[in-house]
Amino acid sequence: MIRTAVFDVGETLVRDDRYWAAWADWLRVPRHTLSALVGAVVAQGHDNAEALRLLYPNIDVAAEYRKREAAGHGEQLDETDLYPDVRPTLARLQAHGVRVVIAGNQTARAGELLRAMNLPADLVVTSAEWGCAKPARAFFERVLDIAEAEPHETVYVGDHPANDIGPARAAGLRTAHLRRGPWGYLWADRDSTAAAADWRIDSLAELLEVVYLTN
Repeated sequence: MIRTAVFDVGETLVRDDRYWAAWADWLRVPRHTLSALVGAVVAQGHDNAEALRLLYPNIDVAAEYRKREAAGHGEQLDETDLYPDVRPTLARLQAHGVRVVIAGNQTARAGELLRAMNLPADLVVTSAEWGCAKPARAFFERVLDIAEAEPHETVYVGDHPANDIGPARAAGLRTAHLRRGPWGYLWADRDSTAAAADWRIDSLAELLEVVYLTN
């Protein structure tokens, strides 16, 4: 039985287009250039922030983010950033009695923006607010703390095999690998961690069938 569904954020619930476009504009490089570099580092299995370091090897990403905020070019999220299956799927899960949690590697500002959108979720938290980030085990221990369900009754849904699926499984959670976004597509059929997920889905709507069949 699935009692709690926990969702990653980037490329699971929201598109990252605006995020990377804002970085490209701030660093004054063509958006396509940065997008291509993100794809390159993803293909190599590196953290996507490495794309910024390919442009500026000595960049302090956190410090540069604070400069953007201070200059009025901070992070933005609204309804247009959501994938179209997000709101209806989360609402139907809640209607089915499933606890819905959003927990991803995001900034504290992103957490504020997500909560302001009044999504059908019982809790929205970010790695910055917790002080630990995926794939660290501490992150998934926090997930278990707030799940209000046993690990085998909790499913973590995400697109990134190394950040989402592998460490969630290691913590004892059920997992659903979402084939969406660059990580989801690139590693869907060539990564043993993705293949080991309990369920492999192409849209969040498919998660409803998973819950109905297990409950």
